[in-house]
Amino acid sequence: MSDLLAEIATAVIQGESEGVAALTEKALSEGLSAKEILDRGLMPGMDHVGEAFKRAEMFVPDVLLSARVMQASMGILKPRLAESGAEMTGKLVIGTVQGDLHDIGKNLVGMMIEGAGFEVFDLGNDVSPEAFVRAVKEHKPDIVGMSALLTTTMRAMDRTIEALKEAGLRDQVKIMIGGAPVTSDFAQQIGADAYCSNATTAKETARRFVGA
Repeated sequence: MSDLLAEIATAVIQGESEGVAALTEKALSEGLSAKEILDRGLMPGMDHVGEAFKRAEMFVPDVLLSARVMQASMGILKPRLAESGAEMTGKLVIGTVQGDLHDIGKNLVGMMIEGAGFEVFDLGNDVSPEAFVRAVKEHKPDIVGMSALLTTTMRAMDRTIEALKEAGLRDQVKIMIGGAPVTSDFAQQIGADAYCSNATTAKETARRFVGA
């Protein structure tokens, strides 16, 4: 790993947003491709963060800081990745389900999966089954992620899966769900492909789904 890529990874790990844009621009000016910066700078940094989070050595505020650093760099890299036609790891559509306005967990999952090289389409919160269907038609993702933080909104996950079935789209995507009241038993009950208890597990599951 070049010194610049190591510095970018360190900035991600330490949540140092100041200077990461300059480091990213410098790496590009020295001939590193956007894909190299993503694969060998940002992704190793986020992998370290994910492992530290899993071991309870980092906590949600720390991970959010790291994810914001990654996103500051990605803001520069995305247009170049698109121009170069670089192959991303996969595509994810994610949202908090209808009736639920909580989004911190969903945001964290989206950021972690973006840090794993995925193109992420975040639909926000209070997302209707119909909006998920439209997003799947438009973006053709590999994975749909749904979050619910209330027991009263969990059933919207079931309705969304049914809407995808009715639209003939269910077999085209893997579905993973999560949130405080959600369980693996509930995931099985509604026909989701996976239950993810935290953002690191979600990232690992997404990678497994696309064979990365």
